[in-house]
Amino acid sequence: MVPVTVRWVLLRGLTREAAHWGSFGPELAAATGGAVAAIDLPGSGARRGETAPWHVAALAQHCRQALPPHDGPTVLLALSLGAMVAIEWCRQAPGQVAGCVLVNTSAGGHSPFWRRLRPVHYPTVVRMLAGMDTAMREQRILSITSARPQQHAQEVARWIAIARSRPVSAGTAWRQLWAAARYRAPASPPPVPLLVLASAGDRLVDPACSRGLARGWQVPLREHPWAGHDLPLDDPQWVIEQVAQWWGAQGRHAPR
Repeated sequence: MVPVTVRWVLLRGLTREAAHWGSFGPELAAATGGAVAAIDLPGSGARRGETAPWHVAALAQHCRQALPPHDGPTVLLALSLGAMVAIEWCRQAPGQVAGCVLVNTSAGGHSPFWRRLRPVHYPTVVRMLAGMDTAMREQRILSITSARPQQHAQEVARWIAIARSRPVSAGTAWRQLWAAARYRAPASPPPVPLLVLASAGDRLVDPACSRGLARGWQVPLREHPWAGHDLPLDDPQWVIEQVAQWWGAQGRHAPR
């Protein structure tokens, strides 16, 4: 019998694209023996010519349609806005998904707005969306989303190059922000195995959002002691270890 290979589908957040995963995808594949597919949201990355929807449900539908067939289980691993899309994906098509990992996300109905985006960052977000020098914007994003930005000088240089070669329009950024702000997750979890990962050092989204979601849905939560919002950037090996342990415990090897 040919072994069944799990496929990890990676989804990122506001104004980010597949390339922002950096080396995380190959490292995840090497650690789990799985395949990895990073998907761009409409309006970002390879799909920047598309109009971004105003609602998370539509973002999920677009991403589902963009995913090619796979002879094996598909597990979503998603960060921030990408995790909201993943929740909707699981709700819309649970038979397409064998599991889902939600990283530093939030949702209306489970957390108040001032925890979903810390108020101290409102002025900065508005300035970014209104227009900011590319290098300054990417450096500011790193300072907000990483607990140890001084360790990621090469990464921010790569982000600047990405932003200059594949810029995200202000319209797309506003639509994505609107979709995230208006998103309300269902009261009950989607019918797939779930894991919630949170960062105690998240300065963008209060980790209480992840705690509340995990508690309300009664699903497992793992919390990193110091990492920032971009947990896969700050401590990729920790994420991979948590995900590998969780997936191994599922005992799900049949194609989905």
